[in-house]
Amino acid sequence: MRFMPIRSKSGILAQKSSRLTKKKLRWLIVLSTIPLFGFVTAFGIAPSSTLYQDVPIEEVVRDLYLPDVIPELEITSNEPFWQQENIRRGDTVSAILDRLNVNPQDKVEFMRVARNSRAMRQLVPGKTIQAQTTADGELVTLRYFFGQEELFLMEKTDNGFMMSEQKIELETQIQMKSGVVNSSLFAATDSAGIPNTITLQMIEILASDIDFHRDLHKGDRFAVVYETFINNDGEHAKVGKVLAVEFVNKDKTYQAVFFQSSNGDFGYYSPDGKSLRKAFLMAPLDFSRISSGFSSARFHPVLKEWRAHKGIDYAAPTGTPVKATADGAVNFVGTQRGYGKLVVLKHTGPYETAYGHLSRFAKGLANGSRVKQGDIIGYVGMTGMATGPHLHYELRVSGVQRDPAKVALPAATPIAKKDISAFRSEAESLVARLDIIRNMHFAALD
Repeated sequence: MRFMPIRSKSGILAQKSSRLTKKKLRWLIVLSTIPLFGFVTAFGIAPSSTLYQDVPIEEVVRDLYLPDVIPELEITSNEPFWQQENIRRGDTVSAILDRLNVNPQDKVEFMRVARNSRAMRQLVPGKTIQAQTTADGELVTLRYFFGQEELFLMEKTDNGFMMSEQKIELETQIQMKSGVVNSSLFAATDSAGIPNTITLQMIEILASDIDFHRDLHKGDRFAVVYETFINNDGEHAKVGKVLAVEFVNKDKTYQAVFFQSSNGDFGYYSPDGKSLRKAFLMAPLDFSRISSGFSSARFHPVLKEWRAHKGIDYAAPTGTPVKATADGAVNFVGTQRGYGKLVVLKHTGPYETAYGHLSRFAKGLANGSRVKQGDIIGYVGMTGMATGPHLHYELRVSGVQRDPAKVALPAATPIAKKDISAFRSEAESLVARLDIIRNMHFAALD
């Protein structure tokens, strides 16, 4: 099919070719033109028994009128309509109003009324601003969900623009995701569409059972149930907490469910009611890698000699937060020989932990200060005898350094008897969700 260009006069020709063979003609296609769109297809049909050479050919040339100017459709309605603009990096309120085609008068008045707005100072790239305008650029309404639970609203009234910023109710949605570790945990959770904040919660919840620095293996599997919140416009507002998680590490399954007791305490428990919060975390960093393990003989990179390494070194960028692995009190904070900047915490019983080579200490940390498990006590550095940024971590039992992986550490308090019935009901529901998403994942793999 060939379309001929349209000029002031268009001819449509159908000609016989001298090289046509004696094949049967099933369809003869003739092209024509139409003023509005430029062309239209018409079909001429010859009987299937007719040969090309028997088809009478007639040349047809006709003048077709094509107007020089096609009038634009006129918009007669000035009814307001909704439109939206995504906030771009480096955007200003003025630039967004221009893209929304707000007229100059309304733009000036909007900027005047919104000059002290918190929302207009929090333009987050990727979020959307919705506006109701008319064809001539009059701004009727503009709204923007900012922060996590707040709505900016500008409305035109008989007395001019009225602005408000108000808290909104968020709707909770339950998300269920699963995945398999092939290279790293974060790569696996990214592939499954799980936010990093949820991944960090998973690590923290299971940190007393799984050392994510040393024990993660290719083929480990996970499933997680967590909260997300959407605003009144159906937009994602924020990520909530993990409700349940399952992690299969080296063919051993770990499960945890969230539960809040009748007295307001909350935490994560195994489905049979045992608290997953041990007295000590397995590691003082959220995520890094072990550069040197506990050893009776290691070649020291600075001293260039073989000597015992009575701790674990975690390689991490300078400034990475370091957490207390257990509740306790600061026994020492300062500089000490090869340790550089060092914090030593005294815990219940015969236990102490030490954190060396820090770049700086947490604000307000002092001898005698009380700390809770997970509190930030300092930041990774390379002070003292260190060739690169890392944390040197020690667990001391009765003053002797011990390998944390080989010490049986105490557990936290289990579910109280009065809450067992409520816990079992919630745990069963959450574990059922884990079962569903796990089975769906395996079904997809099959």
